[in-house]
Amino acid sequence: MAHVFVSDKQIASRYSVARSTIWRWVKTRDFPNPIKLASGCSRWRIADVEAWENNKIGGAA
Repeated sequence: MAHVFVSDKQIASRYSVARSTIWRWVKTRDFPNPIKLASGCSRWRIADVEAWENNKIGGAA
């Protein structure tokens, strides 16, 4: 199964927040860590982001 990767810009758009907010979440919350694909190229597995979302939704219920 191929992994789908997304950028901080795509995640920021998904949640309607600034890119800097995504990086702050990585440092101060339980948001998934990005994967460094190359120098200056960090991406998140969409599956990890969706699992984080599901955990947040499940925890709020």
